[in-house]
Amino acid sequence: MLNIKKLDVHYGPLAALQEISLEIRKGEIVTLLGPNGAGKTTLLLTISGILKTTEGRILFEEQDVTNLDPHKIVSLGIGHVPQGRHTFPTLSVIDNLLMGAFIHRKEKVEIKEDLDWIYNLFPILKKRESQRAGTLSGGEQQMLTIGRAIMGRPRLLMLDEPSMGLASQLKMEIFSTFQEMNQKELTLFIVEQEIDLSLSISHRGYLLRNGRLIKEGAASHLLESKEAKILCLGKELSNLP
Repeated sequence: MLNIKKLDVHYGPLAALQEISLEIRKGEIVTLLGPNGAGKTTLLLTISGILKTTEGRILFEEQDVTNLDPHKIVSLGIGHVPQGRHTFPTLSVIDNLLMGAFIHRKEKVEIKEDLDWIYNLFPILKKRESQRAGTLSGGEQQMLTIGRAIMGRPRLLMLDEPSMGLASQLKMEIFSTFQEMNQKELTLFIVEQEIDLSLSISHRGYLLRNGRLIKEGAASHLLESKEAKILCLGKELSNLP
């Protein structure tokens, strides 16, 4: 579904990503792990067209989407839930969700079906439907940003640190919801530092350090990797026994 080939991204003279090559197959959950500053968010922003590549190609369903404008990438079926729960705080929950359906705004029946699915995934959003998004709890805002992305009907949904700032129980609930979404044939690409939680629901994973991919493999193998766990704690690889 997604094929990235030898991708380089620079911030001025600084190389943020170097020779990144990875693939995500239809129906998978894939996790990208790494410490702060490794380049994880940069990769998602580049796939979304917000940042531009220096070298390399990004293919989505065999179509070259390298450096396309963000709205075109969304229309092709790539959704992005950014880090930090970016809601429209003065708008109601329902209006936030409908903002996500702008591409399909004329398809009333389908929008109603999408809303019903989101309310099934996150029942609390139905109860808060008329409440302003800015008054929701952190966990509820995270559910809302995920729901808003789903309203765009992505086939690939990218999520940047979805567990950040959430209590342990709520993290587990949201990651369980990711599995439900995946069972509905939604492909997920998750950026995380919560190694055990994210890999426990994933098929495969990649490990990023200083802008370079240094390890990849089945999620079960990465779960047992000391290298992955130590790196996600922010320590140097030289500290490995």
